Amino acid sequence: MSTPSSPLRQRITKISYPYVAKLHAAPKLTLPGITLLLALVGVFAPVPVGVPALVLLALLLGWLAFLSWPVVTRGPKFLRIFSILVILLFAVSRIANG
Repeated sequence: MSTPSSPLRQRITKISYPYVAKLHAAPKLTLPGITLLLALVGVFAPVPVGVPALVLLALLLGWLAFLSWPVVTRGPKFLRIFSILVILLFAVSRIANG
């Protein structure tokens, strides 16, 4: 793996290391479970609870995408951006529909 190039990437990677290490040490289904829980709450909970869950899910996926960006090829990069945008658009639609 190549070293992070920008100072911002280096700083975020360094700050993220303890959290990534904890996730890595946790049982394998922890991250998928958190993702599923946030998605289900975001879809089925009332708007005041669901929208923050969706935003939190988008932030989690964005953080993980940012950390893995240098080692991912073009196809998965597009899918990561697309999934985050879909989640955020769904959150906006939940706000608009009330």
